[in-house]
Amino acid sequence: MPNVVGIRFKSCGKIYDFEINGLEVRKGDLVIIDSEFGLSIGNIAVDAHFVDKPAKELKKIVRIANAEDLKHKEENERFEIESKSFCYERIMARGLPMKLVCSEVALDRKRIVFYFTADGRIDFRELVKDLAAKFKTRIEMRQIGVRDKAKLVGGLGICGKELCCRLFLTSFEPISIKMAKQQDLSLNTGKLSGTCGRLMCCLGYEYDENDTAAGYKKAMEKVRETVKTEVAADDKLADALSPEIVCCPTIQEARKAETLPVASEKKDSQQKAEVTGVTKRKRRRRHRRRGPKKDE
Repeated sequence: MPNVVGIRFKSCGKIYDFEINGLEVRKGDLVIIDSEFGLSIGNIAVDAHFVDKPAKELKKIVRIANAEDLKHKEENERFEIESKSFCYERIMARGLPMKLVCSEVALDRKRIVFYFTADGRIDFRELVKDLAAKFKTRIEMRQIGVRDKAKLVGGLGICGKELCCRLFLTSFEPISIKMAKQQDLSLNTGKLSGTCGRLMCCLGYEYDENDTAAGYKKAMEKVRETVKTEVAADDKLADALSPEIVCCPTIQEARKAETLPVASEKKDSQQKAEVTGVTKRKRRRRHRRRGPKKDE
C-alpha cells in the first residue's frame, strides 16, 4: 500500500494524491511536483495516509520546496503579467473574438498556458505562432466557461462577500430554477444570477431533494427496501435458531397467532349476523300468518 498525501496547487482547487517517496512531510508544507503541466509548487492539504488500490498509477513528490523555488515562483508571477499583456496585444492586432482571462507558467518555464473565454470555436493557430516566437517555449491555449472565469478572477457577490467559488468551492454543482421555487424566492433571473451571469451556487445550499415529489418517492422506496431487508433477516434468523435452544415461539408462529384471533373474530361476527337475519325473517312470517279479527 503506497503512502499518499493530498496536494492542492491553487487556493481553492481540487486535491490530487501523490506518493510521499520517503520524505517526511506534513500538512501545510510546500513541495515540488512533476505533474502533466510540468514542475509545480503544491501545498499539502491532506495528511499522509495509506491507499489500498489506487485507481491509477500515482506520481511521486520530487522534493520539499526551498528558498530558491519560492524565488522562482515570484519571478514567474511577474513573467505571467508580461506574457498576458503581450498575448492581449496580439489578440487585438489579429482581431480575434476572444477574451483573455489569465496566464499560467510552469516553475521551469517549459510551458505557458493562456486561459480565455469565447462564444464559439476560435482559430488561434497564428496567435500561437506569435507567442512561441516571442517566448521560445511550449504554448497552450485553453478555453474555459464563465463560471471558471469567475473562479480565476474573483470578485464580490450581492451579499457583499467574496465569491464562494473563490473561497471554498472546489467544483461546480448543477443549479436549476426549481431550487429557487422550493425556497419561495422571486424568480427574477437578475436577482438570482451571480457575477458570472449564471444562477448563483448558493441556491443549492438550502435545497433539499426530499421536499419534492420525486425526492419523496425515492425516500419512500429506500424505506421500503430497508424494511424488506430487515423482515427477511428476521425470518432467516428465526429459521436458523433451533426450538431446543429457544424457549419462546418463533416470529412466524407469533405472526400466525396474531392473525388467528382476527380470523376467529370475523367468523363469530358473520355467524351472529346470520342468526339475527334468521330471527328477523321468522318474526315477519308470524306477523303475516295472523288474520284479521272477527267482529263479535
